[in-house]
Amino acid sequence: MSYCTFCQDLPKDNVHKIYHDHHYGHPISDDNELFERLVLEINQAGLSWDTILKKQNNFKKAFDYFDIQTEAFYGEEDRLRLLSDSGIIRNKLKVNAAIHNARVILELQKEYGSFKNWIMNHYPKAKEEWVKIFKKQFKFVGGEIVNEFLQSSGYLPTPHDKDCPVFGEIEAARKKEGLS
Repeated sequence: MSYCTFCQDLPKDNVHKIYHDHHYGHPISDDNELFERLVLEINQAGLSWDTILKKQNNFKKAFDYFDIQTEAFYGEEDRLRLLSDSGIIRNKLKVNAAIHNARVILELQKEYGSFKNWIMNHYPKAKEEWVKIFKKQFKFVGGEIVNEFLQSSGYLPTPHDKDCPVFGEIEAARKKEGLS
């Protein structure tokens, strides 16, 4: 078996290799983890994924480990703190989107029980339909962000090469979650 072409020659401790092997495409059911992935995908827009992976721990600390309940109540002081934190992406639109989206997820949790349940309530959909649904709810989400969010969290089929050892793991996990 061989790995996906882009990471087959990377050392085991490379951030891309770790992400590929343990995160990308693996189904996520925890709302805070889903929120984290959404925020990271939004922050990647216009930048390299390498930048985001290298700053991921900084993001976790800056955003209170992506605790939706905490972040939904961020005020102006928190916004300014985030915009002055050189360990993350200091983009006003992206910071504002994270706070707004946390508030939206709280509302979705009230209505559906969880962010995951909201996603599953719309599952399955084609990418174009997902984009429309996300744009109605969230800020700073477009086709690529929605696609990557849903693929990376297991809600769209994995883009892993079929002969990659991770492909089988992900497909089994997706089946267990009712996603395939």
